[in-house]
Amino acid sequence: MILTAALIEKLICLSNGEILPSGKLKGECFEQMRSDGILLPVTHGSRKSFRVADVSSFRDYLESKFDIRDLESTLDLLLQESSGRAEQVSVTGNSKFQKQRSFYGFLVNSCEPIIATLNGENITIFPPDGSFFFVADYEQFSIPDDIVVVGIENCENFRHIKQQLYLFDQQLNRGNRLLFVSRYPQNGDLVRWLSLIPNPYIHFGDLDLAGVAIFQNEFQQYLGNRATFLIPNDYELRISNGSTIRYNDQFAKYGKITSDNLQLSELIAAIHRYHRGYDQEGFIKYTK
Repeated sequence: MILTAALIEKLICLSNGEILPSGKLKGECFEQMRSDGILLPVTHGSRKSFRVADVSSFRDYLESKFDIRDLESTLDLLLQESSGRAEQVSVTGNSKFQKQRSFYGFLVNSCEPIIATLNGENITIFPPDGSFFFVADYEQFSIPDDIVVVGIENCENFRHIKQQLYLFDQQLNRGNRLLFVSRYPQNGDLVRWLSLIPNPYIHFGDLDLAGVAIFQNEFQQYLGNRATFLIPNDYELRISNGSTIRYNDQFAKYGKITSDNLQLSELIAAIHRYHRGYDQEGFIKYTK
């Protein structure tokens, strides 16, 4: 049985001795109650309604038969937009009673120490090689204004950022520091955080139609001119050596994508010109 607020409200009415029309008591649980003799018919001419046979034992029946322990608390739980698993266990005995996301936030990484603020305290972001920093309370996470945030689509690129710093020479030569953030997990928290801060954002993704669409749909439309797409100087050479399979797989869905930005428009044109797409993992310079 799937518990809904409407269902619990009906059960509360019945537990209070109210008479409900049969049209409101549809579903397996009410069929079971009628079969068990818990609901008794009340006839008004041609209309049939039902009431609980024994109000004093009705709630005990709901707990033993359907594991509904507290009608009012269960209703409050269902009406909440979200609730903690501990609260769900306390009310229903089931931590998965209400679908919710218990893992909030996103991964960050840096190639140099960055002093940030989390919940009012200074923290240093500089994870050792092979590890990352996870920000859960992202709404209470802030960074200095001179930091440029770089969003990375793919996990392997996020892990090996030191082997890709050459792509950001322009920002580094200006004295900007870089905070790398991961697009995964795709829970929307990253762009919500980016919307709270003034820092510029660079999107580093695949040089293909889907990569452009991810940038436009997930970031640019929310961040506006603060968001730019990383297009290396040798982008055309890389695309010319890219994958035709990637292009063909994406064309039906993203083939008509356009951009008002001149550089992004030229990137899209190159993708169509060569009928290829380039995976960003190709930017990693592995050392022997």
